[in-house]
Amino acid sequence: MKETLTNQLNEWHEEDKHQNIVDLLIAIPDEERDYEAVSLLARAYNNLGLYEEALCQLETVAEAGKQDSLWHFRAGFSLFHLKRYEEAVQAFRKSDELKSDDPNTEYFLRRSLQKAEKQKREELRLAKKKASLETGGSVEEKVPFSDGSLADFWDDSEYARNSYQSEPPTEELILSIEKELGYKLPTSYIELMKQRNGGVPRNTNFPTEEPTSWAEDHIAISGIMGIGREKSYSLCGDLGSPFMIEEWGYPDIGVVICDCPSAGHDVVMLDYRACGREGEPEVIHVDQEDDYEITFLADNFEAFIRGLVSDEEYDTSEEDKEHDLNKVAHGKFSPLLEELCSRVTEVEQIEWKIRSLCTRIVEEKGHFSFHADELSTVMYDVQFWLYTKSYPETSRDQYAAAYPNIIVFGGEFGQGGYAPSFITDWLENRIKEGRIVQDHGTIRFTDQFAEDVIKELREA
Repeated sequence: MKETLTNQLNEWHEEDKHQNIVDLLIAIPDEERDYEAVSLLARAYNNLGLYEEALCQLETVAEAGKQDSLWHFRAGFSLFHLKRYEEAVQAFRKSDELKSDDPNTEYFLRRSLQKAEKQKREELRLAKKKASLETGGSVEEKVPFSDGSLADFWDDSEYARNSYQSEPPTEELILSIEKELGYKLPTSYIELMKQRNGGVPRNTNFPTEEPTSWAEDHIAISGIMGIGREKSYSLCGDLGSPFMIEEWGYPDIGVVICDCPSAGHDVVMLDYRACGREGEPEVIHVDQEDDYEITFLADNFEAFIRGLVSDEEYDTSEEDKEHDLNKVAHGKFSPLLEELCSRVTEVEQIEWKIRSLCTRIVEEKGHFSFHADELSTVMYDVQFWLYTKSYPETSRDQYAAAYPNIIVFGGEFGQGGYAPSFITDWLENRIKEGRIVQDHGTIRFTDQFAEDVIKELREA
């Protein structure tokens, strides 16, 4: 392509005008698009979330891309988001072979390996369950919760009554809700709702064998949705199962029955994939923060309810806080953070200032993590200033790739994980505010805001 066209496309990329890129490139006849044009078109499709279209474009130049690490990375990116994790692993491995030590490639390779392994386990579990049901291996019929174990199950709070609880469901209402949902509700769920139709249980945690965005070893629920439409947190209420599937994009494989403390970013569902719409569903956790990752919880609803445990089972907050306070006070900085700090002359004792800010974060939150709060935003600013001071020709993609290696995956002085949306949202907000400016593909703070960040550091 002509250099002027390439520059225009890259400028649109930096400005997140990906549809402009698509519109311009698809107007060029297929036979006239060269390798670079197809690659940039695929990149734009990936950034628009059109992963099938991106992969189709990349496949048309697969032969030319054999020795191009970027071709394999973009193919892996498409495959990863299409949940074709084993193929994504192969693509990212090839990209890493052709260009090693790229943090973005290493991150996606690691995540693809984890997800491929989990996907295999999930497929095997579902296959076994289906085979068991087909051979008549069902659980013996019994009256759910017949042992009187739910006498102290519910938390009788005003919030629970106002947000969740409805009158006991009639048979007519149950049939109406089942028809609207398209699934037969489990007998155990119906029996529980006849005792109290929705609410908040005293025990709101459920142990898991795999980590989720909530915790390493458990998930938490806010409440259990009742059978009805009246309350927002009922099965067919304003925030019920159809809303979460249609508006939030949760998989159409069953019924959302519990909301979680993340305010919509993870839920608990009845999963009918193995049993069919009339069968006895399993219970799963679905994590919107992690591309709708599914984690198995229980064989059936009654097992899920009986498996709920108290917050006290997982209350290690004081120990966690002490551990993280020690980490931010004494943990060794990552090689990249050490390098960036070594080049600072504007702020005396920059290492101590960073530790001071992070100590305040741990004191406020009880743990070392950055989210969307005020102090986390300060640390996003500090890291960006440090990095672009040393690497002034940084693009958005370059910074997104470098960011995890400053603190997130920084070893002793690190967090071990992060949600990329927090840093991209911060970046987008700073651009909209005019505090970060873009110039021919590079990004930087305005001089005035850089001074503000320096002042914040000096006063830390």
